[in-house]
Amino acid sequence: MFKNKIIRWSTIVMVMAILAYFFIETFSSGPERKSFDAIAAVSPEEYATQINQQRAEKDETFRTSADSPIEHKNHFKALSYFAPDLDYRVNATLTPYDGDDKELKITYTDGTSDTYERYAWANFNMEGLQQRLLLLKHDGTISLLFRDGTTGDETYGGGRYLDFSMEDVKGDSLLIDFNLAYNPYCAYTPSYACPLPPAENTLKVPIRAGEKYNAEIH
Repeated sequence: MFKNKIIRWSTIVMVMAILAYFFIETFSSGPERKSFDAIAAVSPEEYATQINQQRAEKDETFRTSADSPIEHKNHFKALSYFAPDLDYRVNATLTPYDGDDKELKITYTDGTSDTYERYAWANFNMEGLQQRLLLLKHDGTISLLFRDGTTGDETYGGGRYLDFSMEDVKGDSLLIDFNLAYNPYCAYTPSYACPLPPAENTLKVPIRAGEKYNAEIH
């Protein structure tokens, strides 16, 4: 997700590895994965425990990894998050993007740009309102770059991200868990160049889930 391809891929690999660990621990039982219905039926207490474990793993990675965006790791304690909330995990219906303008220039925080593919619209309900966000495909990763009512206040002004693999798409459905929304590295280190959400991806409701922004972490 970052302008330097080597840095971008090392970061994606780290983030995806953390999320993969979380999903394996959360949604598998022995050698067999649970069904989608079983995933949806996880209890709030079990879910909060698993989310907090995943967050602790990420904090440890940020504290120790050479790829961490935290400059002064010896002062780093933890990232800031909203409390886990199952209401912010939604099963979105996907509508493939069928326009002729599939290529989209995404602007980065340093003023440069890169070409992404408009992949599909994710349609879901949040707080009684129908929402629609544009999923982008880039270097084999499906990304959701979004802003919402918390952006620039409780969360990072440049927006937040969610990443998915092609295997996460189940027919015309995608499980979107905003509790896993994270800040790009440029939220902590301005030397990184990060993609900005497209204009279409501003939600009508505040998403008080996932990573917050703490300006004191750097």
